[in-house]
Amino acid sequence: MSKHKRTLRWMRLDNAAKIYPAARRRSWSNVFRLSVTLTEEVDASVLQSALEVTVRRFPSMATRLRRGLFWYYLQELEHAPKILPECSYPLTPMGAEETRGCAFRVIVYHKRIAVEFFHSLTDGNGALVFLKTLTAEYLQQKYGITIPCSHGILDRHAPAGEEELEDSFLKYAGAVSAGRSERTAWHLSGTPREELALTCLQVQAKALLDKAHEYGVSVTEFLTAAMMQALLQMQEKAVPKIMRRKPIKVLVPVNLRKLFPSKTLRNFALYVTPELDPRLGQYSFAEICKTVHHFMGAQVNAKQLSRVIATNVGDEKSLAVKLLPLFIKNFVMRAVFDTVGERKSCLTLSNLGMVQLPEEMAQFVDRVDFILSPQAHAPHNCGVISYGDTVNINFIRNIEESELELSFFRALQEQGITATVQSNGG
Repeated sequence: MSKHKRTLRWMRLDNAAKIYPAARRRSWSNVFRLSVTLTEEVDASVLQSALEVTVRRFPSMATRLRRGLFWYYLQELEHAPKILPECSYPLTPMGAEETRGCAFRVIVYHKRIAVEFFHSLTDGNGALVFLKTLTAEYLQQKYGITIPCSHGILDRHAPAGEEELEDSFLKYAGAVSAGRSERTAWHLSGTPREELALTCLQVQAKALLDKAHEYGVSVTEFLTAAMMQALLQMQEKAVPKIMRRKPIKVLVPVNLRKLFPSKTLRNFALYVTPELDPRLGQYSFAEICKTVHHFMGAQVNAKQLSRVIATNVGDEKSLAVKLLPLFIKNFVMRAVFDTVGERKSCLTLSNLGMVQLPEEMAQFVDRVDFILSPQAHAPHNCGVISYGDTVNINFIRNIEESELELSFFRALQEQGITATVQSNGG
């Protein structure tokens, strides 16, 4: 027992994490899911044993969210949480009482291992490292095989490095700040529903990559363009008068580890928002691709994003902000989030890219999925991840209408991309 007391940590929230406890509400919390589907049924007892080993390697993720006088903070867990059975739908809200006990979940359903994280702990890339490492430990314990610590799989018996625990936003903030002015985007609406509806579009990775290359763009840029075309067509129907239409903007997360030499496993992503003004007339798909490509090229680089980091970090370092009690900070941050946060985009399209696994592990893994919770003020979000020759495009929504998924499906069809559709019945 004394060993646990000596090694347990507490950590300040990273710069990106601070907004999430303030912005959440009873019906919404910023939670996301990553999952692997194995070739055989998951043994929950072995997975529990694997989790006990794995959590000690991730002291910034195996935590509870605690409330201080001036800021929330993370406190490392003494033991791993209990493995949970699947609910009727993914990403149930993670309220304050739950995060005070543990701010992540491990869920088993037949052949699937899923992890759900409250976003204050990590981003999608950090969570993917956790899931790979947990799955590797499970397979080793279950089948007695040896899986190398490569492709993002960490040594479960090594201590966490300080670089993995750092707040890289503070480290890589630039000297010059960026402005915050952005136009409000068009928002979809619909009939609210209690349970989240999940729709997965599966496409062939090579077909998607080849088509993206035809337009001279990346896969993320191609999918963003298809999403923007779908949204443009939906707004045309919903808002007949062209001069009353609002900007079409998609929030695209950027993994900053690709631009800065960071090894952090905490949040280290920023967002860019490609934009189309529908008042300017019709856009061909090639025009949309070109617009997205040049926007991303201008915005996604270390110099530009260091300015955005500097703006966010500057707010945190302000003496006036530091001295405000937490309940006032929460009120202010929630008001800012509700006014300007996610209202600046129609939805998020987050692509974690191609998942690579060592050969010893890949033979046991059938598929990988990434699911975001809906936005606080918009009914949809979209998570994308690739494994093998399959790209899984997961739409989540909290309204009855599935028009966006259908419109996006048609946008892919128009480009010759065939998609297989799976749904949880919503």
